[in-house]
Amino acid sequence: MENNTSPMKFKLNWKRTFLIGFAFFGILLLWQVYDSWCPTLLTDILKTKMGMSDETQVQWLVGIIMACDNLAALILLPIFGNLSDKTKTPIGKRMPYILLGTFVSALAFPFIPFFFHYNNVAGMIACMAIVLIFMMMYRNPAVALMPDITPKPVRAKANGIINTMGYFGGACATVLGIFLSLSKKYLAVEVSSRNIWIIEIPFLVASLLMVISALVLFFTIRENKLAEEMKEELEAGEKQAAIADMVDDDKPMSKANKIMLWGILAAEFLWFMCDNAIGTYANNFVIYALRADSSGTSMLIIAGGVASVVGFLTAGIIADKIGRKWCVSSGLMLYVVATIILCCIPTFGNDVELNSKSLPWVLYVIYIIKGYGIALVNTCSFPMVVELCSSKKIGKFTGFYYASSMSAQTVTPILLGLLLSTTGWWRVLPFYCLTFITLSCVVFTVVVKNIKAKKVENVKGIEALGGDD
Repeated sequence: MENNTSPMKFKLNWKRTFLIGFAFFGILLLWQVYDSWCPTLLTDILKTKMGMSDETQVQWLVGIIMACDNLAALILLPIFGNLSDKTKTPIGKRMPYILLGTFVSALAFPFIPFFFHYNNVAGMIACMAIVLIFMMMYRNPAVALMPDITPKPVRAKANGIINTMGYFGGACATVLGIFLSLSKKYLAVEVSSRNIWIIEIPFLVASLLMVISALVLFFTIRENKLAEEMKEELEAGEKQAAIADMVDDDKPMSKANKIMLWGILAAEFLWFMCDNAIGTYANNFVIYALRADSSGTSMLIIAGGVASVVGFLTAGIIADKIGRKWCVSSGLMLYVVATIILCCIPTFGNDVELNSKSLPWVLYVIYIIKGYGIALVNTCSFPMVVELCSSKKIGKFTGFYYASSMSAQTVTPILLGLLLSTTGWWRVLPFYCLTFITLSCVVFTVVVKNIKAKKVENVKGIEALGGDD
């Protein structure tokens, strides 16, 4: 510190944060391929196995299978978070979990389309489970690594960079998916005529890039060394956190901080009930409800991803001006607007041929609005949760954050799948999403307080771009 009365100026190390972002790059790369392909592959193989003529009849089972993986993750995320908090190794407390989780996931991932192609449901589902379990070993420690070595007052900006790197990973998967889906319609031809490489290549490339991203992280980020070098700065950041009461590991969590934590987690559960519903069923919605080419979904994801990157890079600036709470609330309100528009788009029944309709242009508007909105939400919400704990419990509180989101991702595929199967009406999807995102906006805005850090002076301008250590 400059002296006993002047606050420390916090400067975000952009280079180091960018390198930490390679962990999230691998996570969203795999996640994008997984979410884009697995529900559709499950729909196709289950419909064939069960002799169903209407794809909505198997959506309840697709939802259950997707949710079972998330249920395992719900249990494992807090476990790996706690374990990594207590782990001490020469390469750090997070890195062993990141490396093992990455390599096992990367090894199992390409076998998902392999078993699908050869009509083996059990093998396909088993590989999906292995990938999800080991990704949870990787995900919690990888996300906790950023707040481990970033002072509290600049974590929102750091999280924006981390999320931007993650979206670059998702963009890699999406661009690859567009190229392959345009080269040949895999699901549109007879089973005997299908080319396995059309669906195998995205999974193989995702696995390769995951391994490369983990190796970049391992060789550039020295956990133990950085934690020691930044000890004084991290301690200063603890004293200037944007929370109601100071964190004390020797005392129970204060009532005000508990209310704030539970308010954030409850709202997070609700917004993931909406967002995961779109992520899980978007491809099927485009194919079966809009009767459009599924390659259009990839273009939508790119449009939303670009908007999200803009959101990630501006969220920290917005939060500095109006506070993290109102930044998140603004993002949720934008998402509400997007889902209202989605509810107005007409859908078509089974009497209309698949791939016969063009993708409605308004979907690009929807994805851009919701992409920017959810970026504001995700950039600020995670720092708000880990703000409520000390450096000794970052893994544990990261586990809380992801337990909330994974709870929603466990419930929503089953619930929405049952609604779709029961009603046979694809318009259930947008109204379902509107209900949950509206509830989330109300809960967050009413329950969570807007607390700004006091006596914090973050470095601005050219000086803020420094820090090459």
